[in-house]
Amino acid sequence: MTLWRQVLAALSDDTLDDSTREEIVARGAAQLAVRRAPEGQQATPQAVLDTAFHGFNLLLTVEQAREALREVGRVHE
Repeated sequence: MTLWRQVLAALSDDTLDDSTREEIVARGAAQLAVRRAPEGQQATPQAVLDTAFHGFNLLLTVEQAREALREVGRVHE
């Protein structure tokens, strides 16, 4: 299953626990933040937090954002 299908499923699946839902959505937000980062710059944890909040109405911690960025392969501490 692609990441975006996982994100959409996580947002609507009431059987998932909060931790699992947050992890899946955090990866989606990180991927969006990476794609939206200006050329030559890496996405920041703050960009992931903003994307999760504004795009998915989900509050994440900075550590969740950092971990998600590590998972998608680009991180700027």
